[in-house]
Amino acid sequence: MAEQPPLMRTGRAMAVATLVSRLTGFVRTLALVAALGLGTRLLDAYTVANVTPNTIYELVFGGALASVMVPLLVRTATDDSVDGDLFAQRLLSLVVYGLAVVVMTTIVVAPVIVDFYAPGFSPGQRHVAIVFTRFFLPQILFYGVSATLAAVLNARSRFTSPMWAPVVNNLVVIATAVVFLLIGGTGRLDSLTPAQTMLLSIGTSAGVAAQMITLALASRRAGLRVRLRADPRGIGVRRIAAMAGWTIASVIAAQAVFSVVTRLASRAGPGAVSVYSNAYTLFQLPYAVIAVTVITGVLPRLSRAAAERDLTQVTADLSQSLRLTGVLLVPIAAGTIVLGPRLTTLLFAHGNASPAAAQLTGSVLAAYGLALVPFAAYQIMLRAFYALGDTRTPALISVAVSGVTIAACLLATKLTQGPNLVIALALCTAIAYAAGLLLTAQLLRRRIGRVDGHRLLRSHTRMLAAAFLAAASAAGVVHLLGPATDPATGPAWSGSLLTVLTASAVGACLYALAARGLRITEFTTLTSALRTGHS
Repeated sequence: MAEQPPLMRTGRAMAVATLVSRLTGFVRTLALVAALGLGTRLLDAYTVANVTPNTIYELVFGGALASVMVPLLVRTATDDSVDGDLFAQRLLSLVVYGLAVVVMTTIVVAPVIVDFYAPGFSPGQRHVAIVFTRFFLPQILFYGVSATLAAVLNARSRFTSPMWAPVVNNLVVIATAVVFLLIGGTGRLDSLTPAQTMLLSIGTSAGVAAQMITLALASRRAGLRVRLRADPRGIGVRRIAAMAGWTIASVIAAQAVFSVVTRLASRAGPGAVSVYSNAYTLFQLPYAVIAVTVITGVLPRLSRAAAERDLTQVTADLSQSLRLTGVLLVPIAAGTIVLGPRLTTLLFAHGNASPAAAQLTGSVLAAYGLALVPFAAYQIMLRAFYALGDTRTPALISVAVSGVTIAACLLATKLTQGPNLVIALALCTAIAYAAGLLLTAQLLRRRIGRVDGHRLLRSHTRMLAAAFLAAASAAGVVHLLGPATDPATGPAWSGSLLTVLTASAVGACLYALAARGLRITEFTTLTSALRTGHS
């Protein structure tokens, strides 16, 4: 039997964990939509408040951790003169002290934050969003501790525990949404009671706290005693700051994009923010299950190869990552484009959700389908720079991509208004990431000599050809089975279910046949690994 690629051997358990995590996260989204109502002012207020801690965390810490900490911890683990546990404890202490100050500061200025992200909110929405935001801001600290512990575990080749931890978070929030419905909660902002507000506020933050506790227990099982040090010095704070400085610039640029998009969406009509957010969540699902799994597994490998100056191995790992990711994401992107509105009608047209909002979410998702492959490839290539200890180049690339995104979004506001604007915003993202991918590939080629471009181009061309055939057949099924909604009866849930299942089955079968006919070796590698995993 042929030996499986290292990424396939290590990635299967991570993929399962990530899949369960993202599926429960998706169920969490469905539960919140059913409870708060897609297309309602209440869900918009909740969405803005709930993404605020993530946004601030990424701004002040998250981006630096993702790009700098894992390579740094890998190098530390190979240095016998450094006490790995003491280094991790001091790093954790620095994170706790720094983010605690951030939490206290942002709670005070919560009204300013809400006004900045959602200037189009009504007074009632603004009040509820501020209340939610103040309860949600401690999540910044919880996320920071969780991410630090996850980085320590990843550096010690313990990849699956950090991917299982979000499941606990999702289950807590799902339970919160169910209880909200059971006590009579609706999607109407004016009917929200103080008790329901407290339930949503505390339940949502409790989920992130549970995730942090889960990772602390996993770290203890891995031999790390989780404790705070009064003096966090001795971990090379200046070196970390120097490495992270450029990354922070890229994070600021990314948050500028988020701010612009959120502000524009808040003016596109009631419910537009949550429509855009839920479409983005669906877009992230295949990326997280497939590409993030590959990124998590390949970053320590790239870091070790880079530390040994083995650029040939860096190129090989990078090429394999891009090809194995593409063979799955290319057909998924095609399916997303064809089935977007049917899929979201099937998923969201329940409870307090608006059928029209579910349809609009599908149109945004279809537009996002164009961004899926460029976005994933772009993110994977950036990790090669981080592994090489270069944070300046990816930061400048990210700033450029963010600038293209903002310019395109502002131009879109001149060309379209209302609900169609959120579709245009997703298309702008696709354009920006395609440009970013081309720029990143060129700069990386100059840095490491080659990126296996001919092989990548040949493989992805074949994948696109197979996906085009599959998408055409799926589109034919959609046309034959009719529209996802009936103007007279509203959302045709059963019709959407039949359409999605039939079109997906036909498209998947044709993609598999075309992949074998076109001799896409990555597809054969993948199916062989899956058969081995079940044998």
